[in-house]
Amino acid sequence: MHDDRRLTEVRLERFVRDRIIPAVYPRSVPLALSSWDVPDVPDEPVPVLEALRQDFTPQEHGAAWGRPWSTKWLRLQGEVPDAWGSGADTAVEIVVDLGFSGILPGFQCEGIAWRSDGTIIKAISPRNQYIPLKLLGGGMSVDFYVEAAANPDLTQGWSFAATPYGDKATAGAEPNYRLGRIVIAELNQAVWELQQDIWTLSGLMHELPTELPRRHEILRALERMLDILDPDDVPGTAAAGRAALAAVLARPAYASAHQLVATGHAHIDSAWLWPVRETVRKCARTFSNVLALMDEDPDFVFSCSSAQQLAWIKELYPELFGRIREKVKTGQFVPVGGMWVESDTNMPGGEAMARQFLEGKSFFLAEFGVECQEAWLPDSFGYSAAMPQIVKSAGSRWFLTQKISWNQVNRMPHHTFNWEGIDGTRLFTHFPPVDTYNSELSARELAHAERNYRDHGRGNVSLVPFGYGDGGGGPTREMLAAARRTADLEGSPKVQVGSAANFFARAEADYESLPVWVGEMYLELHRGTYTSQAKTKLGNRRSEHLLREAELWCATAAVRTGHPYPAAELKRLWRLVLLQQFHDILPGSSIAWVHQDAERNYAAVGRQLEAIIADAGTAVLGAGGRNFLLNAAPHERAGVPALGIAEPVRAGQAVLVTEAEGGYVLDNGIIRAVIDARGLLTSLLDHASGREAIAPGQFGNLLELHRDTPNEWDAWDIDAFYRRNVTALTEARSVTLERDARGDSPDAVVVVERLAGSSAVTQRISLEPGSGSLAISTAVDWQESEKLLKLGFALDVRADRSASETQFGHVFRPTHLNTSWEVAKFEICAHRWIHVAEPGYGVAVSNSASYGHDVTRTIRADDGGTTTTVRLSLLRAPKFPDPAADRGRHELNVTIRPGASIADAVEEGYRTNLSPRMIRGAHGVVPLFTVVNQALVIESVKLAEDGSGDVIVRLYESLGERSTGVVTAHFDVASVHTVDLLERAVAAAGVTPGRDSVDLVLRPFQLVTLRFVR
Repeated sequence: MHDDRRLTEVRLERFVRDRIIPAVYPRSVPLALSSWDVPDVPDEPVPVLEALRQDFTPQEHGAAWGRPWSTKWLRLQGEVPDAWGSGADTAVEIVVDLGFSGILPGFQCEGIAWRSDGTIIKAISPRNQYIPLKLLGGGMSVDFYVEAAANPDLTQGWSFAATPYGDKATAGAEPNYRLGRIVIAELNQAVWELQQDIWTLSGLMHELPTELPRRHEILRALERMLDILDPDDVPGTAAAGRAALAAVLARPAYASAHQLVATGHAHIDSAWLWPVRETVRKCARTFSNVLALMDEDPDFVFSCSSAQQLAWIKELYPELFGRIREKVKTGQFVPVGGMWVESDTNMPGGEAMARQFLEGKSFFLAEFGVECQEAWLPDSFGYSAAMPQIVKSAGSRWFLTQKISWNQVNRMPHHTFNWEGIDGTRLFTHFPPVDTYNSELSARELAHAERNYRDHGRGNVSLVPFGYGDGGGGPTREMLAAARRTADLEGSPKVQVGSAANFFARAEADYESLPVWVGEMYLELHRGTYTSQAKTKLGNRRSEHLLREAELWCATAAVRTGHPYPAAELKRLWRLVLLQQFHDILPGSSIAWVHQDAERNYAAVGRQLEAIIADAGTAVLGAGGRNFLLNAAPHERAGVPALGIAEPVRAGQAVLVTEAEGGYVLDNGIIRAVIDARGLLTSLLDHASGREAIAPGQFGNLLELHRDTPNEWDAWDIDAFYRRNVTALTEARSVTLERDARGDSPDAVVVVERLAGSSAVTQRISLEPGSGSLAISTAVDWQESEKLLKLGFALDVRADRSASETQFGHVFRPTHLNTSWEVAKFEICAHRWIHVAEPGYGVAVSNSASYGHDVTRTIRADDGGTTTTVRLSLLRAPKFPDPAADRGRHELNVTIRPGASIADAVEEGYRTNLSPRMIRGAHGVVPLFTVVNQALVIESVKLAEDGSGDVIVRLYESLGERSTGVVTAHFDVASVHTVDLLERAVAAAGVTPGRDSVDLVLRPFQLVTLRFVR
């Protein structure tokens, strides 16, 4: 037989384009339009009832509209022609084209339809332009409103070109859109169903090998269908066309076909290429679409993550929230994830990550009576090795991600596995082989899921989240039609619509002997997110530590004096900080508007927390004129015990300063640092060991300026070739000495001024009496473009691995490049500190807001020694999506501590991030708790969420070893027991409660939460 496949395929493509699609709506009439443009005011967008009160003026069809980020309200009016929709296969719909581009399902203008009583009908988007007449509730009369948002397209074809649209101040005033067809239309349901038949079968045909008879069977069935259809009367022959395809659609799937649980999904970024204020409307649009689909299809199930997004709906769209509640009860609208937002997991601190689950799960329980059993993070940029323990400690069982499929180099060996965290906790994890969280349930995607699945023969079920996402939109009726057709179809995986919980239960039963992945799931991409938008990262770090202080001192004041505990205010501030940890805000990958909002939010959080701390401090100290140090750190500081308040004792000898070869030597009797005439650290010695930390002939405090031009995803990515273009900033404009006289022990500060490109840099290098670390403050007026600034220390240490702080512990990473997995980790994330060591000697580097690091090693030719270089990534200057990212003034603080153990590194991290807080008062305060054994670190002290006044203490083993100790309460305690992150009683290994104390025998990095009942 001659091969005429392509002839028939091309015929089909054109027939669908030219004949079938136009015949879906064979007749239509335009609607009368009027409109009101919302003024550009601070409180825009306006509530619906306010908009409906405005004067609407006549609106021309096809007119240009839409200043970037503006809102236009349209009123649509008309009468349905007689007899429309009366046929068995017809229905009347309103079709609204706001000027959409068909290229993308989102990332452009959007709308939401409202009834005149202020209730939501459904959304309008590029691939979801219809509104069924029956939803309007007005019989054959049409009269409703559309709130049209002129969100600009910042993707520009994903060219990553700089764009002014990310900031209202630079976006301009020219209209971006032109109104398209806005009509009453008659839907021919037979033609629409035929279109769905063709889409599924044609897609499947193209995925099947040409050697399979099934491919040719489908081709010939489609060919017969084309012969039957009358191109001049598609509606009249559609039923016959469908009959020609019925047999091939009815053939059942192979008995061994892969099984897919398809769950409706709309990955709505809480901010990204749009501000948070627009996300709120995106949620309302998406959820209203979902509810409309549920009313049509009782088998449709939608998975909704992010408690924050539903909290917005509850506050701003209460009628819609009530409808959501009803669908939760029927099991169709399913909360998942149990987090406040789909956060980044690399950079949030341990307590913040715990609060993501506490706030998220508590919200879902309180509002819906639902406890999520899965953590749901399909799009975050890598996954901390601490996550398994945190997820399990929140009472959850499962974990889902998809982003690891974006790896540049290495492919994960499994799709379903146990993920083992730093403490040994194992978590059932799934990584959908469909490789998308925005599936359309196309044949291509389904076939890819089956072919790509790496656990064939051991398991046979995977999850496919379907629905338009990123900018929202969610599932469509076309996707549900595809699910029905592929439920049992020869050549296709079997698709069943269900919930995530349904999938995980099936997968657990299907795949009993799971493989194990140990440690972090490092994303081999988006490494620049550890550094981009430094002010956002500083705001996060500062807010996390202010919240620690506020809760500690408020709890102390409540217990010691009965001072009211500001629970509601602290919860509000926590939730605001948790929102900023969303995986496109904290990572620095959003438009300028988003980061401007974040910086304003952090400033407000800081002001309010400072006031709360001052109020609690005054309450607990009493009125007086003595100076007290509030030590919120888990270690003694200046003679003040951990978590206590006392008058500080300044220990240590005065810093001896001498000049040497144009530079300075600083010596406090504990360490000795030499800064040369170029402002470089040429020597760093700790007197206890007598050992030099700086490698021979090399330097510390070396700033290096790299070209930073990633191939794509500018704010997200650092590509490995950046290292090949570097300028070492070894020349100083000046190196001078300042003395800051404080009491009897003057501190010396070496001030170094230099240029980084065209950016002025001022460094202040200081050594305090009694300190084991050298402090370096780097102030930069950053004016670079597409550059990366790093600060490095070349250390005389043979370290085969580095230790980087993560949530409730640290993670080791090799410094060698033996395999492609190590090579790919050329930029790594650390929280407050990083530590490198050889047996018996180590060096710790701490930071105040820098997360990106790299650690490399070389062998010196002259003496055979090893130089391990630790560098911090201080600043970047990407051009997309914020062309002015990071421009301006920054101050970044770093310390380096020679002769340091891991315990020293932990202490140094807290010291660098908890500035000394002095308050005047009458008397000191005994800590609420003391801990025997420095390895056991108290991360949080707060009052219980239930308002009982009980005190919650969260602590962890910090050294990565089995540690014993005792936690003792210094107030009246009725009992003490262990709880989970939601403060519910649970058993915990190694914990033996007493009357007012707890004996602990903890495994490495074990996390424990204690409830002391007052």
